[in-house]
Formats: sequence, C-alpha cells, structure tokens
Amino acid sequence: MEIRWDAMTRAEWDAALPPGACALQHGWAYGAAMAAMGAQVHRAEISDNGQRALAQVICRDFGRVLRVGYLARGPVWQCAVDAAGERATMRLIRRTLPGGGVLLASPDRPVAGLVPLMTPVHVAELALTPDRETLRRRLHGKWRNRLVRAEAAGLRITVCQPEPASLDWLIARDIAQQRARGYRALPGGFARAWGRDGRVMLSAHRDGKTVAAMLFLDHAPGVTYQIGWTSDAGRANSAHNLLLWRAMLHFADLGRRRLDLGMLDTETAPGLARFKLGTGARARALGSSGICLPGWPVGLRRLRSGQTSRHDPGHGRDIA
Repeated sequence: MEIRWDAMTRAEWDAALPPGACALQHGWAYGAAMAAMGAQVHRAEISDNGQRALAQVICRDFGRVLRVGYLARGPVWQCAVDAAGERATMRLIRRTLPGGGVLLASPDRPVAGLVPLMTPVHVAELALTPDRETLRRRLHGKWRNRLVRAEAAGLRITVCQPEPASLDWLIARDIAQQRARGYRALPGGFARAWGRDGRVMLSAHRDGKTVAAMLFLDHAPGVTYQIGWTSDAGRANSAHNLLLWRAMLHFADLGRRRLDLGMLDTETAPGLARFKLGTGARARALGSSGICLPGWPVGLRRLRSGQTSRHDPGHGRDIA
C-alpha cells in the first residue's frame, strides 16, 4: 500500500472521485474553503494493487504543542474494502500525515482502525430524479399538504447566486437563530469562502418582504443544504416547504443526483428531523467519530491488562 500527499491537481482529484454523489467534505472546494479560513489542507491518494482511495485532511495547530488533523466523511474508497484494508488505510494516513499530530476521523460509514469517541450520527439524503412526478409522490402526506398550502399562499420565490450583501444578511440571521435555539453550525466564514458559483440561495417573498431563505452549496453531482432561516410569516405559510421543493426541482433539472439535508437530531430538534425526512429522504448512519494517535504504543487490550512493551509504529496492531 502506497500513499502520495498533495500530488494531485484539482482536475485529477475530481476525476478520481466515485461517479455517484459524494459528501461535501470530499470535494476540493471544501478544502479550498477551509484553507481560506486559515486551515492547512492535505490531500492523499492511497493505492493498493490497482485500487485507490482518497483522503482530504484539514489540519490546525493549537499553539506549538498540539496539531490536529480532521478527516471528515472519508476516506473515499473506489471499491469494497475489508476491515484489514480499512485499518491499514487509516494507519497509513495517520503515520504519514504531513507535520504529524493527532488524527480525528468521522467516516462516511463504519470503518475499522479508530478509537471511538462519539456514537454514529444519522444524515438525511434525498435522491434526486428529473421526474417531478416521482419527487412529488415521495413526499410524505403532511409535508405535501403544507407544500400545497404554501403554493396557494402567494409567495414569490427567487433563485440566485447571492451577492456578498445578501449572503451576509442570511448569515447574520442564522447566527441569531443559533444563539436563540442553542445549537452550533459551521461558521459563516465557510459559506463566504465557498466559491460564488457554487452558492445557490432561494428566497420567499410576501408583500415586498423576505420571509424565508435557504442556502445550498452545489458540489456536482451532489448538493448540500447549508443554512435556513424563516420569519413568523414564513413559518405560518410553510415557506420552507416551498423553498425546499423548488430547490429539489432546480437541482434535479441541473442533473444533480443527491441532496444532503444534513444531520438528523431526533432528541433536540425532532421537528426539523421530521421536516427533512418528510421530503422522502433516507436516514443513513455514518461511522463512529474516532481518533488515531501517532506512535500509539500498544493495543487496547494490552493497555487494559497493564502490560507494556516497545512498539514499532510500522508494525503491530492499531486500536480498533
């Protein structure tokens, strides 16, 4: 198994991704946005017997002591990989990460080779199709009823690539919303750093006022919902149902294959979870978030038993 760091061009990276829609965090644009916000980005190509995997690691230094790399929704394998292959891949990334440090990972599916830190979360993924009748038929009954009500409410919908002032307006409302509801999301700087051509904003207007808005990040062939805001008037007229429906049609017409609606939190935000799933989206479990430590000395069982030994990081067992 071999690994090359930071050797691929953007065109080569994009061509190496699987043809199906990948998570936002796999895209080159994601790394570029993080780099614009001050992070260090390292992209790895792992090859083994003609097969290939990709890993984009976002690194930050905390003082002079701690360096942390974060591998989100990856690695991306081009074929099925067994547990031994998963463990070897994670181990190789950890051992060769430029600059060293701690490697955290939140894989797109359960993988071997990580010390679990957090239980898996679920995300809502909506398959897009150019067939509008199929999209409409997939809507849950109550969701469809709210859409019908919104369609009859006289709302005017606009679709655009937002100018900086419009984007800042939405980000400010999202920040206020986060404070009021007690949750956190990616900082507004991330949406600002994302390329303008990849930002799509849908807004609902009534009586000359904007009553709701949604921001999506286009990373063909996938799309990710990023920010949503609604006023009391927008909520009363189910504006978000209409905005999301129009977004589904817009991106389906562009040939996008999947809309990622983000994490499902049925405990603290059950209403939002129902809203996402009401589109016909599928709930899918990601892998457990975990940690790989460089030069980890021994296996977990040996640590628990109180045994110690010298260890060559290139051989022996990782904690899994």
